[in-house]
Amino acid sequence: MMLIMAWIRHIARRKGENLVSAGGLVYRMVNGHAEVAICGRSNPLVWSLPKGTPNPGESLEQTAIREVTEETGLKVQIQSYIDSINYWFVRADDHVRCYKTVHFYLMSSTGGSVSLHDPEFDVVQWVSVSDALKNLNRSNEVNVVKKGLAQLAEKVGTSYGEDTGTEYSVKR
Repeated sequence: MMLIMAWIRHIARRKGENLVSAGGLVYRMVNGHAEVAICGRSNPLVWSLPKGTPNPGESLEQTAIREVTEETGLKVQIQSYIDSINYWFVRADDHVRCYKTVHFYLMSSTGGSVSLHDPEFDVVQWVSVSDALKNLNRSNEVNVVKKGLAQLAEKVGTSYGEDTGTEYSVKR
């Protein structure tokens, strides 16, 4: 019987699990330049965008707003849908392979403070776009930032890109 149960667990791990999350690229404009909020853990050092899992009955938009607010301490408003990313990981507690899709939204900050973030992250910071692009650990999240900033630039009717060779900006 134990051999059968071990075999069933093995097959379940190989098959994997599909998971969905939602999050956001939160921006604010400071002196004509966009800053974005990123979330960090100290050990190991990891920087990422805020995201999380839907509660039962919650839409992806509701999930994104709730998770971003909890994880960053910021009040946010969705501006537009950016894109989704996909990746595989192995869940630490049960060693099940998971295929995750995360839907990201461009969000403006309407209040709150990064000092009010929840304990899931050690630190939440406003950073320049160039610092976000350098420090985010996942290349697919870097691509989300680039796509979101292109949308923001289009929204405010300006250009997006490297204006000084080192600083990415969205100027009004």
